Amino acid sequence: MTDAATTVILPLLAVHEAEVLKEWLQRLRGDVGFAGDRMREGELQGQCTRFLRELRTGLEAGAATIDSGAFGNLRDMLADLSASRATQGFSPRETAVFVFSLKQPLFDVLQRHGQASADAALTANWSIGLLLDSLGLFTMEAYQRTRESLIVRQQQEIAELSTPVIKLWDGILALPLIGTLDSQRTQVVMESLLDAIVQYSAATAIIDITGVPTVDTLTAQHLLKTVSAARLMGADCIISGIRPQIAQTMVHLGVELSVVSKATLADAFALALSKQGRTVTRVKAAAPGTGA
Repeated sequence: MTDAATTVILPLLAVHEAEVLKEWLQRLRGDVGFAGDRMREGELQGQCTRFLRELRTGLEAGAATIDSGAFGNLRDMLADLSASRATQGFSPRETAVFVFSLKQPLFDVLQRHGQASADAALTANWSIGLLLDSLGLFTMEAYQRTRESLIVRQQQEIAELSTPVIKLWDGILALPLIGTLDSQRTQVVMESLLDAIVQYSAATAIIDITGVPTVDTLTAQHLLKTVSAARLMGADCIISGIRPQIAQTMVHLGVELSVVSKATLADAFALALSKQGRTVTRVKAAAPGTGA
């Protein structure tokens, strides 16, 4: 901020802050599409009031840019506001307009009540505009960081939910896979399976790929990594759910899984039971009239 801008803007905020606040709130409700179901009226007013207070504090300290220590509280406030709005579902535009919409009220108050010369008023308006631009960009960067962290966390949660390890029998686990396997998801699959092998003392793990749309060389490599890791933990793996189309593709690509495979999960389960010396048999129906 220039000396002229500080001299012009600070007196206006000190005397006409209520007027600026009123006009700013009106613009926010209209431009941002303010909805009471996402934010209460009092909460929005509190944010605007705090922003003006921190802005005035920084200007009084002679802060030249938003990186100045005097604007530290204002930066913290905007970072918290951006994170909150990102999690509440506000759009990037709605978040950025919170800062940018203050320009017009400040300009209008300057036009109505400013006592400075035309040159000083122009300099002040230009300087405060640049400052608000910088604060708006800071707000957007904070919003973007929060959104990116939310997306990463949601992807991790989806990956964990899409790779459940199921105990089918004592010592037998099933890992049904749905969707494409990539390096990141393979890591989640591997960790889930190895943890379950230890937890249930499993000797056999069935990896069912019925829900995997395609199996190419890369997918096969990911599967083999999981199988190798399970073997190191003392568990044999069975691949199930290889459909005819996938089998043809694998043969065409020369993909070799080098692991026992079965067409269906039921066949794989029967094989796993046989490894334990067990079998599945049909229970003989009771004769009519025996009361059994």
